[in-house]
Amino acid sequence: MAWSQDEERMLAQIEQHLVDDDPRLVARLESFNERARRSEERSAGGHAPSRSTVIIVISWFLIATLVATLLILVLREEASAALALTAA
Repeated sequence: MAWSQDEERMLAQIEQHLVDDDPRLVARLESFNERARRSEERSAGGHAPSRSTVIIVISWFLIATLVATLLILVLREEASAALALTAA
């Protein structure tokens, strides 16, 4: 439903009063709107994942690899110790 001309005029007046009274608020809102617009464009355009997402995925992969390697080393050491005990 479209707004009436009176409602649009009142909103324009409120906006102008805010601009005059608190320019910092206006700057914050413009910054927020810009970030929201960029976020919408990324999600709508099938944009590639952000740098932080890639870094997190790589970090988890490296942590999993490290844990698997340590487990293999510990199990191998236990197996060789068990073989040494049975051979003796």
